[in-house]
Amino acid sequence: MAAFLVQARHVFYALSFPLHRVRGGLAKTYSTFALTDEAYALTSTEQSRGWSGPRILWLQFFLHLYWAGSAAAGALLGSLVPDGVTGLDFALTALFVVLALDALRDLRGDLPTPLLALLCALAARLLFPHQLLLAAFALFTSGLLVRRLADVRKPAHA
Repeated sequence: MAAFLVQARHVFYALSFPLHRVRGGLAKTYSTFALTDEAYALTSTEQSRGWSGPRILWLQFFLHLYWAGSAAAGALLGSLVPDGVTGLDFALTALFVVLALDALRDLRGDLPTPLLALLCALAARLLFPHQLLLAAFALFTSGLLVRRLADVRKPAHA
């Protein structure tokens, strides 16, 4: 269940990913397949709003190549790393921290999302310490849905 929820983030990525700028069925299919955290982070910034479909596709292609190449290199070279090396298990966590910090710098008045995530993590830690990840994701998803429903129901200001 935790793995499903972690991977379900791609559903939310797809909602705001600029797929409308990518032309052609094959290109859209590849763009959807090649959607990574890094591609999403780079294409959801204010600076990338003017990027063309080909630029987005090339970015995704090189990121995909990077992921596949580094995974293959890691599989081949991973056995050469001595057992006593510490800190490598933190590399992916550090990547997500950096992506989160970049997203925080690029906020467009949406401070409640990181705050909501923090509150959900704290609530899950207190209420469900043995199911922390699953509970935090469920609470966060519920919070986002409630916030979205509240935004939809707000009357538009003229």
